[in-house]
Amino acid sequence: MKNTKWLKKSLVVLISVLTFGMVSPADLTWFGEDDSAKAQKKDAIEESQTFQYEASIENYQTELPYDQFIESMMIKAEENAYMKFGEKIKPKIELEFKSAILPKIENAIQEMAEQYPEEKLTALSITEEPASGRGEKIFHIYNQTNGEDTIRFHVRQENPPQEGYWFDFHYHTYHDNFVEHHELGKIYWDKNTPPKWENREKILS
Repeated sequence: MKNTKWLKKSLVVLISVLTFGMVSPADLTWFGEDDSAKAQKKDAIEESQTFQYEASIENYQTELPYDQFIESMMIKAEENAYMKFGEKIKPKIELEFKSAILPKIENAIQEMAEQYPEEKLTALSITEEPASGRGEKIFHIYNQTNGEDTIRFHVRQENPPQEGYWFDFHYHTYHDNFVEHHELGKIYWDKNTPPKWENREKILS
């Protein structure tokens, strides 16, 4: 027994020397343990990994439906906005729209989604095309089971005296039958009348 322990200690010292100290004695204590101790450590590590995996799966299953819904809606929301802006308006207001308006649209959608249980999110969908010309509609989110709108995102062109033209972004909800304007923000255009909205093709960056 003494000879065995002496050999193990010699092995630890030899490996440490050969690796120029890159492997510490603490790293080599594994070699000095008997099989039962190694098995216990292995079981503990596997149990810990299993627990972490199950916890991550539980969080994934809890958060994914809402995360997926928000992500899907935001992709389509941005597409609809650029489709509406068209090639004449989009280049001039895109950066400000992304930084100032789009995050508020996401917040509004998230607040709306939190009012629904997970299993009912799949019934919500987004309209495919915005209104053209001078129409305000960017997109609506509606319930596919009854066809009724839940939230409507709009933009209108405003021309206050001596101020030029502005794009007023806002939304309406079913809670008050889409009467109240919930402001998202305004983007300045120019002194000249802006072009009409488009809805014929998707213009994505």
